[in-house]
Amino acid sequence: MAVAIKVHDQPTKDLEEQTTKTLQVEEAPFDYSKRSQWLRAAVLGANDGLLSTAALMMGVGAVKKDNKTMILTGIAGLVAGACSMAIGEFVSVYSQYDTEMEQIKRESLHGNMTKTELEAKKKKVPSPLKAAAASAFMFAIGAVVPLLAAAFVMDYHVRLAVVIGAVSFALVGFGGLSAMLGKAPMVKSILRVLVGGWLAMGITFGLTKLVGSTGL
Repeated sequence: MAVAIKVHDQPTKDLEEQTTKTLQVEEAPFDYSKRSQWLRAAVLGANDGLLSTAALMMGVGAVKKDNKTMILTGIAGLVAGACSMAIGEFVSVYSQYDTEMEQIKRESLHGNMTKTELEAKKKKVPSPLKAAAASAFMFAIGAVVPLLAAAFVMDYHVRLAVVIGAVSFALVGFGGLSAMLGKAPMVKSILRVLVGGWLAMGITFGLTKLVGSTGL
């Protein structure tokens, strides 16, 4: 007597579905929006350090032509700016940290996620201390450029020209790096950063020169 044997193919189907999902995840295109988040923070910090320090040095240089005053102004701008960036970033990221941790706690109480998923999500929560340190570091990196450019040039007019040239070169680099990593138009990104930097330095120099000429 023939006996019919029924073979359950459900495990095979589940395996095929899991394999298909894995391949879909691996083949998913890279999300440049995630990259742009940390890239924006890095470029913003470096640009802030570069432009604010350079503009301060140019502004003071408009009324005080000696090298020492210009360098001290740049150092003060570097320290104050780095501290300000670090504190601001710490407070901002800590608010985000609190919000995300509260969300994770709610999800764990409702049992919507497994323990492994919760741990993985906790690892993705941003660190306020790391964000503050990175922000201050990038600001200092940018601020060092005009300081080094002016440090060894005694002649006033040559010093101004060297600072403008060094800052312009750095702005081109920051703009190009931002465009390359963020897949943005290269020329537009560079011009946007470069023209903005020139305006910042020019306005600061001009207004300080105007105020200084009034004898205040």
